[in-house]
Amino acid sequence: MKKFIQQAASALAVLIALSTSSFAQKKLSEQLTLTAMETLFQDTTVLKDAKGPKWSYDMGVVLEGAAQVWRNTGNGDYFKYIQSSMDAYVDKTGNIRTYKAEDFNIDNIKNGRSLLLLYKVTGQQKYLTAATQLYSQLQQQPRTKEGGFWHKKIYPNQMWLDGLYMGEPFYAEYAALMKKEAAFDDIAQQFILMEKVSRDTKTGLLYHGYDESRLEKWADKNTGKSPNFWGRAMGWYIMALVDVLDNFPKNHPKRAELIAILNRTAAATVKYQDAKSGVWFDILNMPKRKGNYLESSASSMLVYGLAKGVRKGYLPKSYLNAANKGYAGLKKEFIESAGNERVNLTKTVSVSGLGGKPKYRDGSFEYYISEKVITNDPKGVGAFICAAAEMEIDALPKPGKGLTVTVDNFFNNEFMTGPTGDKIPFHYLWNEDDNNGFSLFGKVFNDAGVKTSTLSSAPTTANLKASNIYIIVDPDTEKETVNPNFMNAAHAKQISEWVKAGGVLVLLLNDVGNCEITKFNVLPETFGIHFNEDSRNKVQGLNFEQGAIKIPAGNSIFQTAKKVYIKEISTITAKAPAVSALTDNGDVIIATAKYGKGTVFAVGDPWFYNEYIDGRKLPKDLENYKATNDLVNWLIKQVPGKK
Repeated sequence: MKKFIQQAASALAVLIALSTSSFAQKKLSEQLTLTAMETLFQDTTVLKDAKGPKWSYDMGVVLEGAAQVWRNTGNGDYFKYIQSSMDAYVDKTGNIRTYKAEDFNIDNIKNGRSLLLLYKVTGQQKYLTAATQLYSQLQQQPRTKEGGFWHKKIYPNQMWLDGLYMGEPFYAEYAALMKKEAAFDDIAQQFILMEKVSRDTKTGLLYHGYDESRLEKWADKNTGKSPNFWGRAMGWYIMALVDVLDNFPKNHPKRAELIAILNRTAAATVKYQDAKSGVWFDILNMPKRKGNYLESSASSMLVYGLAKGVRKGYLPKSYLNAANKGYAGLKKEFIESAGNERVNLTKTVSVSGLGGKPKYRDGSFEYYISEKVITNDPKGVGAFICAAAEMEIDALPKPGKGLTVTVDNFFNNEFMTGPTGDKIPFHYLWNEDDNNGFSLFGKVFNDAGVKTSTLSSAPTTANLKASNIYIIVDPDTEKETVNPNFMNAAHAKQISEWVKAGGVLVLLLNDVGNCEITKFNVLPETFGIHFNEDSRNKVQGLNFEQGAIKIPAGNSIFQTAKKVYIKEISTITAKAPAVSALTDNGDVIIATAKYGKGTVFAVGDPWFYNEYIDGRKLPKDLENYKATNDLVNWLIKQVPGKK
């Protein structure tokens, strides 16, 4: 009995330790990203010449995952990993070491997504120059007679499912950035054509490859199709679809067809999901054939495609059941511990292809299962990170479901010269990824279930009616905008009536000289809030402590952040109904007010923009990203009926 009690106590201690450890641990997407950062592609950081590793798509898959983890966490270490990885190849003028455009290898386009991310965030021209080289390759890429991109010059007349992922998401993102509207017809055609030439009507699955010439030994002499349904090829295709749609114009006539293709692909995918494990076999439709096995990269890609398709509204919500089942299977079948807050991904086929030399790949079942299966293959690692990051978004609470947050683009209406030379709106907008943007702020809202929108016209009770939260940020001065739209009593009346009816108003101003305050004060004064037209917390260079403000325990808004960075602040005078929500050394930094059924939040600096919440600039003890999450949760609770 004594021995039994000791064993039970020991088991309980282990259970408690595991439970505590699990609670404290980083999420799986981070754990595998850290494994990748520490073990994969290490020699690229010291690459000095072409003798080093070649420009390779597998790195791009890992970096795709790292980008999602960066956005999910606000930890700048992940962004720096992406940048250092690309900087090992891209020189100061934008040339890409070891990349050969004349190979016309569509795999080489993949890393362009990382280049575009780096350009959008940092503004450094070299990244756009490098990306333009990849776009130029696509413009000259050999094609089938029907217009489909060849997979590589050495594989003439062939289209592979893999190529859709390697080329099209970059193609769409570059076209959106550089306003190449005609490109979207071509992008849609690639998917439509691939489905036409490779889809099996009986199963709904797509064959790995297609040879228009029918000359390859692996190609069916009547159809040109390869013999089997390879799991990872289907994974590449579904990932390509959900990623392309991010940048595909919503009003394009072919968008509906892409979504229809995604739905057909998803339906076939779920049909071949293994009922027992929840994941997928290497050859999808032969689960019982000897030698076939559950494969991690395909399974990760399919989970990612299903989950993102649901989150974005491209797929019915019913597909989330398959995604959840698949993700549970991924964790059970393929994830193993690799030390403190590190995991490995097992059972990834290292490579599978068609044709080639010296070993000819005939596309047979026997060929596919003969390829080596390894741990921490970058294609599998990147795909799992993407899937985990997507599922972690889904697992977040959605207290703001059904709500809309609107950012003003009327009082703040600035323009800059874009990459194509035309004037584009900028500064505190949802779609901006650079320092000035609100892209991460918007993501925090979206992840909490809140839809984001923009109001470019003068606010009225009518056009604010669909908005629950309205953000006015950094009203323009005459130095910033020709003929700025100033706040006046009529605007203030419309906004205050909306607040009284239950609206949540967020005022993010700036210090004197960087923001129009005098005229604007007619609005906040309605609620007992006056911006003082001063400038507190001036910071010299990188002396961040000059802008640090400690948040006392028990603050009603910022419940997790303890120390934040807010520089060059217009302080506030608050009188009833307004109250101070954060005071520092006698100065009111943040004020709130209840007004009718609504609420007002006011601070004299728009400190929730990318530069100060994306983790790239501030020391880690300054918790602006945490504070952003705190604020979003608090704002949601202020909406009537959401407490």
